[in-house]
Amino acid sequence: MSVQILTVESQPFAENSYVVWKDGSTDALVIDPGFEPELIVEALNDRDLTLVAIVCTHGHCDHMAGNAALKQAYPDAPIIIGAGDAAMLTDANKNMSAMFGFDVTSPPADRVVTDGEVFTVAGILMEVHEIPGHSPGHVAFVIRETNPVTVLGGDVLFRGSVGRTDFPGGSHEQLKAGIRRSLWPLPDSTVVYPGHGPVTTTGHEKRTNPYVAE
Repeated sequence: MSVQILTVESQPFAENSYVVWKDGSTDALVIDPGFEPELIVEALNDRDLTLVAIVCTHGHCDHMAGNAALKQAYPDAPIIIGAGDAAMLTDANKNMSAMFGFDVTSPPADRVVTDGEVFTVAGILMEVHEIPGHSPGHVAFVIRETNPVTVLGGDVLFRGSVGRTDFPGGSHEQLKAGIRRSLWPLPDSTVVYPGHGPVTTTGHEKRTNPYVAE
């Protein structure tokens, strides 16, 4: 199956939001809408796509700041997030926006997902892998129907790095264990779309990442 993934970078945190859709379909989902949701709406309109779901890998403010605006523009699009981070959406202290002086909140989740769950959105089958450590209920989404396999990974694994673990509820040991449990068994060619920075592959990180290399 051919899936298109468009990166929309949001400032001020250089956060990657992703617009994802199946070739030939006009239904799209967005992963982690950041502080510039208007860029996402523009990208959807330019391609005649309809947003059918707002999917968050975790609840930190830079990954959900655009939820409210997108929900307003597309009221039928459910907000989906891992069960462990759902409370962060509606609480500026928990999502850390208060710390930065932003006070950002999102409408509550329409649906929470848990580790091992498989669900279909915009015609795309997504597997949920809970990988805590950067945030308490962080999840990564794996699409196995693509070639190579695709991971929409949020702030778990970066090119040459991993997500910060010094935030409330963070744990480097948990993060490392989760990456090894959920991502390393995937094929080395698996493409990881991270929450910040360039794409990478599981094979590259397994060999060279100073934080989690085997």
